[in-house]
Amino acid sequence: MIHTFIIAAITADGFIAKNDHHLASWTSKEDKKFFVERTKQAGVVIMGSKTFETFGQPLKGRFNVVYSHDKKYEGVETTTKTPADLLQELENRGYTEAAICGGAGIYTMFMRTKLVDTMYITIEPLIFGGGIGIFNGPIDVSLNLKTFKHLSDDVLLLEYGIIKR
Repeated sequence: MIHTFIIAAITADGFIAKNDHHLASWTSKEDKKFFVERTKQAGVVIMGSKTFETFGQPLKGRFNVVYSHDKKYEGVETTTKTPADLLQELENRGYTEAAICGGAGIYTMFMRTKLVDTMYITIEPLIFGGGIGIFNGPIDVSLNLKTFKHLSDDVLLLEYGIIKR
């Protein structure tokens, strides 16, 4: 099965954004560099329409898949497929990895399917005090810390493996 990973940046108090329209410009240049390198390595990025709209255009050098019931975007493929069906289709097309890029609804939907293998979480030295968390509903998943590294003096990258039950 295709290797699937969540990639996200969060504040020190656990938020991925202040609100639905908050641009990803708040993350560090080190996080942006890691995001670009890791998602290009995967070859496929999957996200919700609100997340795509914060980017404003398809991410170059990657096959972009956007979950949307009613909107179409130029340069991306839109879908309403289940995560399992989408990942199977991507595997049938020859992809071996897929990056789940948000937002909270998409992270939650994929994590609940038990098809996510890895999580890359960048912790940024910021506090929003409120906003959108990485997940928007209950999830019962255990993780094991595979690696951690400083992307800079203040920015930490955590790589977690998902413990499959």
